[in-house]
Amino acid sequence: MEIRQLALDALRQTDWPAKARLLGLMRPGVPLDRMVHLEAPADIPGHPAAVRVVMPSLLRTRSVHTLEGRAGLIHALAHIEFNAINLALDIVWRFAGLPEAFYRDWVGVALEESEHFHLLDTHLQTLGYAYGDFPAHDGLWEMAQRTQDDVLARLALVPRTLEARGLDASPLVRHKLASGGDPAGAAIIDIILRDEIGHVAIGNQWYRWVCAQRGLEALATDAELARTYRAPVLKGPFNLEARRAAGFDEQELAALQRG
Repeated sequence: MEIRQLALDALRQTDWPAKARLLGLMRPGVPLDRMVHLEAPADIPGHPAAVRVVMPSLLRTRSVHTLEGRAGLIHALAHIEFNAINLALDIVWRFAGLPEAFYRDWVGVALEESEHFHLLDTHLQTLGYAYGDFPAHDGLWEMAQRTQDDVLARLALVPRTLEARGLDASPLVRHKLASGGDPAGAAIIDIILRDEIGHVAIGNQWYRWVCAQRGLEALATDAELARTYRAPVLKGPFNLEARRAAGFDEQELAALQRG
C-alpha cells in the first residue's frame, strides 16, 4: 500500500474504528509516491453518519457547570479533532510533488490528531454521551475545500490561521473545564495544546518553504491569501507564548495584533 493512497482511503472512512485501523497502517516504512496524481472521490470527507452538521449559528451554548454542558464542550472538541485528522490526511493525498519530509510530517500530525480524538471520545463516553449526540459545524473543512487547488493557501489558512486559533482558545477552554469540575477534560487540553504547537510549527515551516520556492515574501503573501480566500479576521486575546513556540516571528505577531 502506498502512503498517499492509504491517506485517501482513511479520509473516506465514516466509521471511526475503520479510520483508526487505516491510520495504524501509516508507518514510516510504508512506500511513498510523491508524484502520483490521485483523483478526488465524491465521498470525502468521511464522517460518522450520527454526526449532524449544522450552521454555526444553530449551535447552542450550554453552561459547563452542568453535565450536559461539559459533554457538549468535549463533543465540540472531539469534532474539531476528527476534522483535524481529515485535514492532515487530505494534505497528504491531495498535493503531489512535494518533498518526502512534507508527507511524513503530515502523516505524523494525522496520527497525533487521532490520539486526541480517541482521548476526547473516550472521555465523552465516561460522561454518558457519544460522538454524534450533539450537532456540530464544519468550518475547518469548508476552508479546506476553498484551498483545495493550492498547497500554499492550504498551509496559510488551515494550520497557520484556523488551527493556530486553537492555541489562543486552549487556555480559556481549559479554564472552563477545570472550573466546571472536569479535571480530566482539562488534562486532555494540556496534551492537545502541547501537540498542536508542534502541528502549527509544521504548518509554518512548510508555508515558508513553499513561499521561498515561489519567490514570495511570507507576511505579505499571508495577508493576500487571507483576503483572496475570505479567511476570518482573528481577534484577541492571542496566546503569544504558544504562537512563538509554534514558530510565528515577532513581525507576524505584531501584524496579528494590529488586525
